[in-house]
Amino acid sequence: MLKERLRAAREKLNEIDIPATDAEHLAAFVLGIERMQLHAREFSFNSDQEKEFTDLLEERVKGVPLQYLTGAAPFRHLVFEVGPGVLIPRPETELLVDAALVEIERMQATTEWNGRAISVVDLGSGSGAIAVSIAYEARLRGMPVQIVAVESEPDALNWLKRNIAKHEVDVRVVESRVESALQDVRCDLVIANPPYIPNALEIGRDLPIELKYEPVSALYGGRDGIEVPLLFIEAASRILKNGGRFLMEHHESQFDSLFATLKRDFREINSFQDLNQRPRWVSARKS
Repeated sequence: MLKERLRAAREKLNEIDIPATDAEHLAAFVLGIERMQLHAREFSFNSDQEKEFTDLLEERVKGVPLQYLTGAAPFRHLVFEVGPGVLIPRPETELLVDAALVEIERMQATTEWNGRAISVVDLGSGSGAIAVSIAYEARLRGMPVQIVAVESEPDALNWLKRNIAKHEVDVRVVESRVESALQDVRCDLVIANPPYIPNALEIGRDLPIELKYEPVSALYGGRDGIEVPLLFIEAASRILKNGGRFLMEHHESQFDSLFATLKRDFREINSFQDLNQRPRWVSARKS
């Protein structure tokens, strides 16, 4: 019986502090159904499905992220395709999209707005969770936007382009490093979730074991974790129009250091908390 198989799998995951519900997600993935359907009626695995479930469960026990195993990462109103080579979108980053949509709406409510599309640049776009979500939700709200997603890593570019195509949104991809991207562009809004983990933090000791499967280039931001975010600030300062808004996620320990740099070219610098009430992202306006 599948229920008995799942009970054993949940107990196994519980013992190693992995969410027991991951067993249900894996079973639903193997069966090609939604997770909640498991509770609606009886299911059973055939021999191939039993082997696939067993193999996936063992990978999850090792710490391989659930999203890599199923190839799917829910983010806001969409599900993004992800896999090795790209950062898995986190719930905390959803707040950046909220802030971006509020800013786009604010810009379009001003007397200066002449009906043109608000220009948005997503630096280090990765899977495209931010850029695609903004494009998708702005379209639903009837807010014209022009979005550029900047990414340099080949694996991440693959997932970015797949997600743009999957959700059928109008997002232009620029294959470039952040430091040199969009030299002649000026935009209204820059949004970014750069690598910001300090190098001294170790996976398995200070950080969840799952992170060892995600790309290092998307996680670590340098010795203090701010070296890479500082490059993003420099790029945003160059790309933004005067009065444009910059939104960036950061490590909970970094706001004071980032503020010292931001105040050179930005005003209205504010820190905002994540879902766990920790400082997580900053908003600033280009002077």
